[in-house]
Amino acid sequence: MAAAAALICAVPSFAGDILKPRAVVELFTSQGCNSCPPADAVLTELAERGDVVALGYHVDYWDYLGWKDTLATPENTERQHRYGKAFGKRTVYTPQAVINGRAHVNGAKGDAVSWAITEMENKGDGLSVDIGVTRAGESVVIDAAAAPGEKGDAHLVLVHFDPMRPVAIERGENKGKTITYANPVTSVQTAGMWHGKAARFELPRSEVNKKGGCAILLQSVTRDGLPGPILGAAIVPPEAETP
Repeated sequence: MAAAAALICAVPSFAGDILKPRAVVELFTSQGCNSCPPADAVLTELAERGDVVALGYHVDYWDYLGWKDTLATPENTERQHRYGKAFGKRTVYTPQAVINGRAHVNGAKGDAVSWAITEMENKGDGLSVDIGVTRAGESVVIDAAAAPGEKGDAHLVLVHFDPMRPVAIERGENKGKTITYANPVTSVQTAGMWHGKAARFELPRSEVNKKGGCAILLQSVTRDGLPGPILGAAIVPPEAETP
């Protein structure tokens, strides 16, 4: 996918039907964690609200408790560990909600998540770069605006996720529960570089569509490759299937 994105011009044209999100909330969760269902419910509320890019990263390090998370991937676990290093933490936990790549809170505490979103907006640490998404022929076109002063570098990150789904858990700490999971992440890929100036990226429409939903994150990355602040974001919703 990284090779599929191409910088094709530098004049943004924003789609009128794409809602600018207030924030990005990345929840690290597990079907085998008995503290996670309240956080999963918070993420579902955020996803249904529509003004937050809400992403569920299922991790695999609780699988030994008796239930293998059906949505977990090693890559999701690795992303959480990389956030841990970026935050200067030696350990990770669930449920952990990372807001705008800048801070983390207990994902089960909806008030704390909402407070963090509002506090970042008030401090100017919200999503400052507009992202526009349009479908044109066989392409999905992504337009990233310029940063204030046209300074800064960031990765254009594609986060693919499946539709919201209920999962019946048969063993482990959540045995007997059926829990609905919002936007479970299936893959994270870097598709290009943004250098602070307005830029346009083009992706094959077939590649975006075949993976379900897709979030676009404009995320700064340290020299060591650790994830940093998310500057802009948008959602490419799944296309309806043609009968």
